[in-house]
Amino acid sequence: MDKGQKLRQIPGMDIVLNYEWLQTWLEKLGRLRVKRIINQRLSELRERILHDDDIEFSPEAFKESCLNALAFASRPSLRRVINAAGVVIHTNLGRSLIAHEAVKSMSEAASYYSNLEYDLRAGSRGQRNSHVEDLLCALTGAESAMAVNNNAGAVLLALSALSKNSEVIMSRGELVEIGGSFRIPDIMELSGAKLIEAGTTNRTHLYDYERAITENTSMLMKIHPSNFRIEGFTCSPERKELANLAHEKNLIFMEDAGSGLLVDSEVINLPANSGEISIKACLERGADLVTFSGDKMLGGPQIGGIVGRRKILDKLKKYPLARALRVDKVTLSAFEATLRLYSQGMLDEIPTLRMLRRDDSDMKAQAERLAGELAKKINAEVKVSVCEVEDAAGGGSCPEIKLTGWGVVIKHKNFGAGYLQKILRGLEVPILTGARENELVLHVRTLQDGEEQIIINELAGVLNA
Repeated sequence: MDKGQKLRQIPGMDIVLNYEWLQTWLEKLGRLRVKRIINQRLSELRERILHDDDIEFSPEAFKESCLNALAFASRPSLRRVINAAGVVIHTNLGRSLIAHEAVKSMSEAASYYSNLEYDLRAGSRGQRNSHVEDLLCALTGAESAMAVNNNAGAVLLALSALSKNSEVIMSRGELVEIGGSFRIPDIMELSGAKLIEAGTTNRTHLYDYERAITENTSMLMKIHPSNFRIEGFTCSPERKELANLAHEKNLIFMEDAGSGLLVDSEVINLPANSGEISIKACLERGADLVTFSGDKMLGGPQIGGIVGRRKILDKLKKYPLARALRVDKVTLSAFEATLRLYSQGMLDEIPTLRMLRRDDSDMKAQAERLAGELAKKINAEVKVSVCEVEDAAGGGSCPEIKLTGWGVVIKHKNFGAGYLQKILRGLEVPILTGARENELVLHVRTLQDGEEQIIINELAGVLNA
């Protein structure tokens, strides 16, 4: 049979839409969505026939392909997963989890009218930043504060409002690129500021900054290194030195603190040499302006925080770009609720901080409990054990610091870790795990309440199949 004959065997859309097995899906997904999915399957089938002489139209295979595609489309695209990989701030899994108090605030802000931009005491128009400004200032010691949609937006706003058509000096060792191709030089160019590089990749001295200053310089800038570190023969000026130089030359000293740490690193079990510094410490060392993320070490929703001197923040608040980058009411309510937990000292109510602060013996006990329950449910071809594992903070924070944790190791006689991971990703509630030496590893640090039982039930089904 030639390819033309094979192509003529493929039914047209009008015929397919009348198939009995498709009628339930037409009701469930709607005619337009179903047509789009069926058209994709028909196009793929035609392409395969044109490029492979062994392919022919099979009604049963076509039906199966369509039903699989329709079933997949019926699930929400953005949905819950179980993080058993041990990375607390997992960028691909949505970074920080939101505290229960913050979730309640989000629900209320979304379900009812609010005083988002209304001053209840004055009975007149208010400012949305007022809901978080006092809290941010109290927690960081800043004179003024504001929030925008994310940290990239915060950096762009600051550079645009303060350094457009002027020079900003940065160390070559801090010209970073982070996830999603976010490059500092590109943001600098977009803002209209001119980047001036100081020093070398591994060593930048204070005099490198000083030599780079001209009459057109407006700012000295320091950037959080995110997910990399330069080690060995290195040096860089202290923050106080950069601040003193900037103020001596009547310049702004700005720092992108990145991870948004609101407490000392030791409070969340990170060593003092982790490379993470709190926003408050940045300001105390002389920074005029500090930007940071809300959904990393801070443990809140995705926002870009900006704190610093009042005179500088006033310029940012009035700059036209600020409106384009402003935070919506639901996100703002979550951020306020998270900051209130900080102010009340309720750090373990913030999931990210709670996971980072977890006790070693508590994690070991959880791993032993989970391993014991799994062993009761699965067959003899599967070996279950408990071991120490290396977890990570994630989110570009202290990448060289490994967090000691505990996990459950699963060794299947017939199936490798890669195969099992693929099966677990396809579950109704996907389970993402670690792996080592072809063994599946379930890190318990990042498991949430109720997820142990889901894992036990799902793994029993998978491993006993």
